[in-house]
Amino acid sequence: MTSPVPVTSASPDKKPAQHVKLTPLDIARRIVLIMLGAGLAGVALEIFLIPNDIIDGGITGISIMGAHLTHLPLGVFLFILNLPFLIAGYKSIGKTFALSTLLGVVTLSVTTTLLHHVEPFTDQTLLATVFGGILLGIGVGIVIRSGGTTDGTEVVAIMVSKKTPFSVGQMVMFINFFILGSAGLVFGWDNAMFSLITYFIAFKVMDLTIEGFDESKSIWVISDHYREIGEAIVSRLGRGVTYLNGEGGYSGDSKQVIFTVVTRMEEAKLKSIVTEMDQNAFLAVGNIHDVRGGRFKKKDIH
Repeated sequence: MTSPVPVTSASPDKKPAQHVKLTPLDIARRIVLIMLGAGLAGVALEIFLIPNDIIDGGITGISIMGAHLTHLPLGVFLFILNLPFLIAGYKSIGKTFALSTLLGVVTLSVTTTLLHHVEPFTDQTLLATVFGGILLGIGVGIVIRSGGTTDGTEVVAIMVSKKTPFSVGQMVMFINFFILGSAGLVFGWDNAMFSLITYFIAFKVMDLTIEGFDESKSIWVISDHYREIGEAIVSRLGRGVTYLNGEGGYSGDSKQVIFTVVTRMEEAKLKSIVTEMDQNAFLAVGNIHDVRGGRFKKKDIH
């Protein structure tokens, strides 16, 4: 968006949106990123976590404990334990996601097998916990951002949540709590607590990897001076705005709502513009993790 645009109704003869197919380049890029992310996760497991008896959550955590107890390669457990859930959940998660997840699981299995006899970077548990968690979070985040995952736990959660009152997130949390708790019986409670720290670090880093550091902000402004504020945003920030028709729920008065999207670095400047124009203006700010379409481009503040 580059200029104020009033809300208009869609044209009745407008053609319906077409499903956009991935180009061969898009598919190749997705494959490379999934393999890269799963490879990094494999490095985190075999070079940092597993040698120090620290586990991850989900099917990966069960696989690590199984490999420890049976002395079989971790990659074997990762593939065998994940495969049934991918097959069973094929209809629930879709073909593209299933194939992307299969690629991630296979890459993770192969990577851990190849690195199984490589010397760990450190034997200090705290260092392994922190750096292993960071690398694991980056790797899994890249895979998820590319449309797949490296663990069948999400598939299990989706299938179970459809038959229970629990959400997918609640199911994943319950499964991981049980698995990480079981680690205390296998590796000792100190290592179980380190595993919880690793899981927390990996979860936070994964979020940053998926959402990005430069998240955008959605801005909603309600003011009697909406026109002046909108024009100031356009001229001084170089951002487009959209005017929406609204109605006060209490007063019933007609209101004009300004909507725009800015970068996080531009948020403070926009707030100062609104305050300068109308100190009594209502302003709401929300986080946006993905912006596509239109003319929005992230840029530096001028």
